[in-house]
Amino acid sequence: MYSKQIVKNCANASFIRKMFEKGLELAKQYGPENVYDFSIGNPFAEPPVDLRERMKELVDQPGVHRYMPNAGFPDVREKVAAFYSARSEKPIPASHIVMTTGAAGALNVLFKAILNPGERIVTFAPYFVEYGFYAQNVGAHLDTVETESTDFLPNIEGLRQAIQPDTRILLLNSPNNPTGRIYSRQDLEEVAGVLREKSAEFGQPIFLVSDEPYATITYDGHQVPNVLDLYEHAIVVNSFSKSLGLAGERIGYIAVGADVPEVDTLMDALIFCNRTLGFNNAPALAQKVVAEYLDVLPDVADYQAKRDLLYKELTALGFETNLPEGAFYFFMKVPANFESSVEFANYVADKHQILVVPGSGFGCEGYVRLSYCVKMEVVERSLKAWQALAAELGLKK
Repeated sequence: MYSKQIVKNCANASFIRKMFEKGLELAKQYGPENVYDFSIGNPFAEPPVDLRERMKELVDQPGVHRYMPNAGFPDVREKVAAFYSARSEKPIPASHIVMTTGAAGALNVLFKAILNPGERIVTFAPYFVEYGFYAQNVGAHLDTVETESTDFLPNIEGLRQAIQPDTRILLLNSPNNPTGRIYSRQDLEEVAGVLREKSAEFGQPIFLVSDEPYATITYDGHQVPNVLDLYEHAIVVNSFSKSLGLAGERIGYIAVGADVPEVDTLMDALIFCNRTLGFNNAPALAQKVVAEYLDVLPDVADYQAKRDLLYKELTALGFETNLPEGAFYFFMKVPANFESSVEFANYVADKHQILVVPGSGFGCEGYVRLSYCVKMEVVERSLKAWQALAAELGLKK
């Protein structure tokens, strides 16, 4: 009666949301203070006070609630382009910016504008769970390259082997969700080399699309290189969900590199798809406010304090996990006592009220993701549960 593909997708829906909903049930049963929800990357901190005050002022600005060009307010696009150009070796004009309904909307617009049905996107696993659904939306295929063997950094040889004649996009996410890895300039230069090689071999450009909602959340001196400087067919997708705590406002943008070929045709296609996919334009009020807060950074010190505490305690208890370089996720190895990440996630939720997300949902079995964008008190209260779990599993102390 309904779309078979969508019904199937619903049955295999995101474990992130499933665990989040399970947490609500557990909170009713045990009390919210006894549930430790590390399942969803939903920043708990409110947007900056002055931003909220400015938003109230903008509500009364004449014309702010009307239609604007589908690519966004011209003055907002100018500010975003200037922000990028000030940090780039290759400045981009405002005409290379499209304001979008978050990064998710941006990716769907990009895929629709670039891909023909049956063409391919390649990405490194583990990857953000929705990428496969976004590919399906335009009739494309998502191919994945494992990175466990390369410590979750780009698997260059695997990438070379994965690219096919109908591969049109390499989709990157750095800082990475779920691993917290940041790809260095050298990593990206090697990736760009493979893309040039394969573009020449197959006679058409392969686009590098960099999904960067966590670009401002980095630790220990790590920085996110500007891919627009490193590859001539590069496009950046970004949002303000994590950097400004505006996840519910759904505001982001597409920034197209200065050297992308036939760029006018691409920009026309992006603007057309922004309109005809039903977005029409990015939310007007959100556009206006973020344009004034492009330089504002999140409270990284707060994230780092929680990262450091969790890493110290988890590794001391015998859990195996990485030290994130960016974003706010651990990608922890499932203890040998369990056959799958789903089994482990269900066990720790049911027995210890700890909510994590199975790595299988990110295309990488044998791990679980922990999101530490929670209050410090949640991290601190959870330690006794982690200690009990480690003792129960016979991990080292």
